[in-house]
Amino acid sequence: MPAATSPVLKQSDPPIASSSVNQLSATAPRADWIAAYETVRAETERRAAPLSAEDQIVQSMPDASPIKWHRAHVTWFFEQFLLVPYAADYRIFDERFPFLFNSYYVSAGPRYERPRRGLITRPDVETVTAYREHVDAAARALITEADDALFATICPILEVGLHHEQQHQELMLTDILHAFAQNPVLPTYDSGRRWPEAAGVGGAFAELGEGVHTIGYDGDGFSYDNEGPAHRVLVGPVRIARSLVTNGDWMRFMADGGYETPALWLSDGWATVQAEGWKAPGYWREVDGVWLSLTFAGLDPVDPDLPACHVSYYEADAFARWAGKHLPSESEWEVAARRGLLDDAFGRVWQWTRSAYLPYPGYRAAPGALGEYNGKFMANQMVLRGSSIATPEGHARPSYRNFFYPQARWQFTGLRLVDYP
Repeated sequence: MPAATSPVLKQSDPPIASSSVNQLSATAPRADWIAAYETVRAETERRAAPLSAEDQIVQSMPDASPIKWHRAHVTWFFEQFLLVPYAADYRIFDERFPFLFNSYYVSAGPRYERPRRGLITRPDVETVTAYREHVDAAARALITEADDALFATICPILEVGLHHEQQHQELMLTDILHAFAQNPVLPTYDSGRRWPEAAGVGGAFAELGEGVHTIGYDGDGFSYDNEGPAHRVLVGPVRIARSLVTNGDWMRFMADGGYETPALWLSDGWATVQAEGWKAPGYWREVDGVWLSLTFAGLDPVDPDLPACHVSYYEADAFARWAGKHLPSESEWEVAARRGLLDDAFGRVWQWTRSAYLPYPGYRAAPGALGEYNGKFMANQMVLRGSSIATPEGHARPSYRNFFYPQARWQFTGLRLVDYP
């Protein structure tokens, strides 16, 4: 249910552009900050609009969260880190909500366990909407009324809160698609949300000669702390695929026994394939000899020209080995993306790299609870680059480091390949 303070958004409305969030600073007009805040908050409601109250409660697995919880959590983020410390007369909406809607910020207090978020049937959807309205009114007042010194202090918190909400906007779509995939009636989320046409399909590789390059964020706009410090790396010589691996490529891998050949797989990957019974990418199912896939628009025939999607790192690594190629390192991917060598680098699928998610040289997490945002997850996960069809507009850049566990495949994850001389 859209908040009364936001535009009423329908399932058929186009995505709301929010790229302006990246260009704001403490010297920008307050009206621009309010517009950015309302734009991001409205996009969350637009994504929730096609869903019933029952849809918003379901939690299909421990790694996913209910849509209602996402809507409340991003609201708690502003309440906890922006309003409680800096809005002098702010009244907490409900004293129980910090426990219910904190995620992993240990420094911010106790929290309800993640795998059981689907049991939070109360507060209901309408109360969460009222919570959002309450926080939105207080945030607008703080942005408008803060003196210049206070505004300079809260700007970085407001900024990270908006980008944090954009991350959860993507999770809302990935989580509800996973929930719908478990439903025997296979619901449709949005019949108008379709894959964009690929910029290029084919086997061309771009040459990246040996050289020392700077990677990591070194601009003036927003970035997450894990994108820095910018530093120099030796890259190449390497040949990187201009195009993403397609469904047609994946069907050939499957037909050649890719899921039945242990030699192609990492040990943990093969164990996962056996335990989960994987025979195809996530959300694929074979009906009368035809492969179908659950999409936002419902169950569709698998299009061989679309990028392979919903594959784990283990599957991506096995495919690369089957193809006689490799996955790129994250530095190879970033250098190639900055040079414009990659078709469909953004807006289709996140692309697995072979790089472990580790801190860059000299990285230090921010102090306090906000320092728990990225740094404490730098172990046992793999880096993905690019962005996906679920990523909000303006929430992508060459230095962006996404990360997931190698068995994860409910996100829009795919791959491209590299080769070496």
